[in-house]
Amino acid sequence: MTLDELQTLIEKMYSQKDRDRGTPATFLWLSEEIGELATALREGTKEQKEAEFADVLAWLVTLANVNEVNLTKALEAKYG
Repeated sequence: MTLDELQTLIEKMYSQKDRDRGTPATFLWLSEEIGELATALREGTKEQKEAEFADVLAWLVTLANVNEVNLTKALEAKYG
């Protein structure tokens, strides 16, 4: 799955709920997932780490969608 595909999938699945929640609450969810990733990195199994990395990425994509940021374009602009 590409980043564009993930961003489109998250948009199709959750767009209205995400926009209703808004940026501040979505950022808090992302922060919570980063905490869970930190725990998994310290003491988790490989599968737990993979799941938490996926969760962090999904919430980052969600935050980008709420703020109408195309992550592929942003990455290309920043890192070429």
